[in-house]
Amino acid sequence: MKLTLRRVVLRDTYTIGKLHVDGQYWCDTLEDRVRDLSRVKKVPGETAIPAGTYDIVVNISPKFKRLLPRLLGVPHFEGILIHRGNTAKDSAGCILVGENSAVGKVLNSTYWEKRVTEHLLEAQDKGEDIKITIS
Repeated sequence: MKLTLRRVVLRDTYTIGKLHVDGQYWCDTLEDRVRDLSRVKKVPGETAIPAGTYDIVVNISPKFKRLLPRLLGVPHFEGILIHRGNTAKDSAGCILVGENSAVGKVLNSTYWEKRVTEHLLEAQDKGEDIKITIS
């Protein structure tokens, strides 16, 4: 399974993206600010992960105590998840899913977290590799 996240709105305090699963648009995303980590230092809890391609597994999050998609091998980051939340303050480097129907926010994120997690878990249970490419 291939996910793509195309960042479309880059602001000083947040980033909005479009998430596609196997070429089909699914939902919007919200992340922290994108920073060029080759030129500036990471600001913990306020920096989006670097663009690139990452493997995903669905497992229990120790923090949230539920199944969530986890990105593996993200340089300079640990514990990057795809989960619910409404503003960049809810992100801490993670990818929030929802509907970008308000400036700087995603809404209806619980619905999208459940839908994305269930879909990825089905693929994982079938033995499929799951990757996300972020640009």
